[in-house]
Amino acid sequence: MTTYGLLGYPLGHSFSRRYFTEKFESESIDAEYLNFELPSMDQYLTMLDEHPTLRGHNVTIPYKQQVIPFLDEMSDEARAIGAVNVVKVSERDGKRYLKGYNSDVIGFVDSIKPLLRPHHTKALILGTGGASRAIRYGLESKLGIEVLYVSRTPKEGMITYADITAEILKQYTVIVNCTPSGMYPHVDECPDLPYELMTSDHLLYDLVYNPEETLFMRRGAEHGATVKNGLEMLIGQAIASWRFWNE
Repeated sequence: MTTYGLLGYPLGHSFSRRYFTEKFESESIDAEYLNFELPSMDQYLTMLDEHPTLRGHNVTIPYKQQVIPFLDEMSDEARAIGAVNVVKVSERDGKRYLKGYNSDVIGFVDSIKPLLRPHHTKALILGTGGASRAIRYGLESKLGIEVLYVSRTPKEGMITYADITAEILKQYTVIVNCTPSGMYPHVDECPDLPYELMTSDHLLYDLVYNPEETLFMRRGAEHGATVKNGLEMLIGQAIASWRFWNE
């Protein structure tokens, strides 16, 4: 039996294991999908050694950047993004060979593209982690949308939540939440934004998919904004992951 899996910590919120288990059962694929919940990347090579039938795994928080030094090769997009969420495990010259990809950008672009309108030319990205790197690449390189990062603490080239004014929101009409704020069980939380300034011109996209409607989405929708959660992106990136593992 072939093995696939998900690397991250913690993994209580994992979508991937359920998705791939159902895929393998419905398509009669002789494979299993495991959760590799590692408290530290120091255990990564041991994990690979202990699962000789592993042919690929996804990567989630907090290891999308930490996994890179272990790789033998990266796709051009993953290198440009600087984050990896798919690793293909194969063999070359009798040795294990690891190649990293980024399917987050594929899932995100395919998901948000139908919602974009001509005035959506600038976007705020909430959060600065590995997922936000794929979102930035997708917005800039694939969709031609200018981006500005929003961070909780002052950083060069970014603004803080306190810096978001009515004038900024008039220009930046796409807002993508790449933080875990609002994710179950913390459903009463949301990014600290002036939601009262949102209008029907705004598009709020939340990478969180549990709950189905986050407080970020609900508060935006109350002021006429178009909103979408991250479930379709997750499905899209999972489909792309399977393609990478089997190419």
